[in-house]
Amino acid sequence: MTKTHEQLIIENEVLRSSLFETKEMLSAIQSGEVDAIMVSGVKGEQVYSLSSAETPYRTFVEEMHEGAVSLTKDGLILFCNNRFAELVKKPIDNVIGSFLKSFITPIDILNLDNLLAQLTVHKSGVLIISLINSTFLKLSIRKLPAYLQGDNYILIATDITDLKKKENELLELQLQLKQQLVQLHDLRFDIINAKIETDVINKKLKKTIEQLVKENTKHKLKVEELKLKLKQKKLNT
Repeated sequence: MTKTHEQLIIENEVLRSSLFETKEMLSAIQSGEVDAIMVSGVKGEQVYSLSSAETPYRTFVEEMHEGAVSLTKDGLILFCNNRFAELVKKPIDNVIGSFLKSFITPIDILNLDNLLAQLTVHKSGVLIISLINSTFLKLSIRKLPAYLQGDNYILIATDITDLKKKENELLELQLQLKQQLVQLHDLRFDIINAKIETDVINKKLKKTIEQLVKENTKHKLKVEELKLKLKQKKLNT
């Protein structure tokens, strides 16, 4: 039976409305706004839960104090939580889809590449890096099994900037103490050398004094001898 123009218009509107509702439902499911859906079938209406075991873990990852990242073997960030975006000081939309290397200082990029190349499913790794925004991070990285996401990695980033600052302060203090020890060592040698020079001078002075005493004694004896001779001469006259 041929449908009239008006019937086709009505049917088209019904299909548009149904398509719009379907798109809205899919959008709600994808955004996580829907926890379950009800489906009508031969067994009646059935409820299918969309909330799986990963929901609490995802909430935990989003709320955790450490940065969490999922990235490919090339370092492309597939996912990160808000904390990691705070650490790199970029909007989360700008972080996801970017390369991890773009936030790391050049000297640490090579270290990261070397570590990723060594990791296996059964071998995780830890690396301390510095970001271009002067933040220091401790990265704990593990390779995911192939059945999950291929050659991708999960990464946990802990902010250790304060610890690194204290470490640098301790290193600076150690350097200052070493310099002071060197100065004390040099001063000790100077004192020893000065004492040696003083001892040498004192010995020379002692010898000089002894020589002068001897000469003075001889002089006194000669004077006494002359006095005695003069006295005898007067008596004889």
